Amino acid sequence: MHLDHPHDGPSAVSADARRPDGRRRALRIGLGGPVGSGKTATVAALCRALRAELSLAVVTNDIYTREDAEFLLREAVLPPERITAVETGACPHTAIRDDISANLEAVEDLEDAVGPLDLILVESGGDNLTATFSRGLVDAQIFVIDVAGGDDIPRKGGPGVTTADLLVVNKTDLAPYVGSDLGRMASDAKAQRAELPVVFQSLRGEDGVRDVSAWVRARLAAWTACA
Repeated sequence: MHLDHPHDGPSAVSADARRPDGRRRALRIGLGGPVGSGKTATVAALCRALRAELSLAVVTNDIYTREDAEFLLREAVLPPERITAVETGACPHTAIRDDISANLEAVEDLEDAVGPLDLILVESGGDNLTATFSRGLVDAQIFVIDVAGGDDIPRKGGPGVTTADLLVVNKTDLAPYVGSDLGRMASDAKAQRAELPVVFQSLRGEDGVRDVSAWVRARLAAWTACA
């Protein structure tokens, strides 16, 4: 999503909401965030939570490897044909924001091969707080940070924190061990994001990815209704 991406709410529909044959294409949701914040673990948890009710697929991005895709394959979160990898060969934001051609091809190939799909998750390689997705690639962006990265991250802002459609503060179970103040992170995130939603999660907890999966379901319901 570009910096000028308007927050039109979950009912916003891109102009290319249909495939060339007239069928509604899949909703595309991008997940970005710093290295080690838990993007791949969140993708895996979402796949487990949604795969029984939705037809979904995943595109991962790594600079020189297919490490994230291989993790998802090992975890068997989806059938192998529903997981594909893009090797960006450059800074991760290049392939999700600047030259999105490789990711677009991967998304379209998945729809051709295993479609029709309800949802495609596009995971960025680990990047910094400026990481954003082109609106030509995804319809909504989730930005994942974690408490071990420092409780000042929401206060520091950056486009990923301030403009993502959903901010996820991950690994809350580590807060007592790394000295992070969750209350301060919540208030700082509120100050930076106004009414945009924030989810605090621990994938080790009983609720796990529940709130993020509920947000995804709401986006998909709105997308389906409008498209």
